[in-house]
Amino acid sequence: MAGAQARTFALATRPGVVLVSPDLPLIRDVQRTMEELELRLEVLVDVEASLGAMVALQAPAVVLLDARLPGMVNGRLLLAMQETGVHKRCAVALIAEQVSDEWIARLREGVIDDIVPRYADASMWNTHINTMQRGHALHCELEHLRETAVVELEHDRVTGVFNREAMLAILFRETDRVQRLRGALCTVLVDVDDFGHWQTVLGEESSDGLLREVAARMGRIVRSYDMLGRVGRDEFLIALPGCSTINAAMLAERMRMEVFGEPFPVHDRNRVAVLVCLSASFGIAASRGRSPVVVLREAEATLEEAKRLGPDSIRVAGEAPQSWDFGAAAVEPAVVGRGR
Repeated sequence: MAGAQARTFALATRPGVVLVSPDLPLIRDVQRTMEELELRLEVLVDVEASLGAMVALQAPAVVLLDARLPGMVNGRLLLAMQETGVHKRCAVALIAEQVSDEWIARLREGVIDDIVPRYADASMWNTHINTMQRGHALHCELEHLRETAVVELEHDRVTGVFNREAMLAILFRETDRVQRLRGALCTVLVDVDDFGHWQTVLGEESSDGLLREVAARMGRIVRSYDMLGRVGRDEFLIALPGCSTINAAMLAERMRMEVFGEPFPVHDRNRVAVLVCLSASFGIAASRGRSPVVVLREAEATLEEAKRLGPDSIRVAGEAPQSWDFGAAAVEPAVVGRGR
């Protein structure tokens, strides 16, 4: 009984094989071979319908494409499979009578994982399928590592938002777009008031938790195409494409109310739950197609002006202070309550 269960489990975990071909002799040959190798086989004969079926496949799976299929010569089917992400989940092999330069080029590009001779026997099929599975698994692992490395390279380790280098690259890209399309772009620098006090009181771990929650609350307010990054110890930068200084100031006011208007639950050095009130100062500068370095310097100078005027201040570069005074009271650092 245990042996039968083990055999059933082994069969269930073997890769499913999908053959896309209208060629009945080839279908019969592959069916016999897959039965001999104890591999599950699904046959799809219609190219258009097969694409939808392949999109629904779950790994592990092997897709076998007949080189005689319509759409293979001009690469349309392979392109559609790439665009729908089939290749990211499944190993893809081509069944061909001969290995042409075109198919070798596709193999080198990673569009297909293998080329199997049209009249391969069971032993050759077994070798090709095992090799494809191992190669595809390695490819997926390397791709995952590459994507992870890119994320880590561009994102702040503490908060998960973009880091300073990534934000600078974004600003240069968006400035180029502003210059080409004569659009609008605003930058907002946000500095958490007196954050050094909380680092001393709470310690590094809890103060990092505060920064994560600040970033999370900001992320829920900005638009899907806005960019948020951490550019200093307690300083955040927001890039707002298509946004005027008026709208940027309104966004800052909303953040002042919704991000910093509610206390932050954290733990102190003794692991006691506390509620912390934070405030922030905002410096806003419009791009107008100027160099991001110039705009950032202007935003930094405006932020310094806001901080000199007191906590919880919003200032726009080149505008009179009273124009952007929304009337919020200054907030002193305080623990407003303790959790149980």
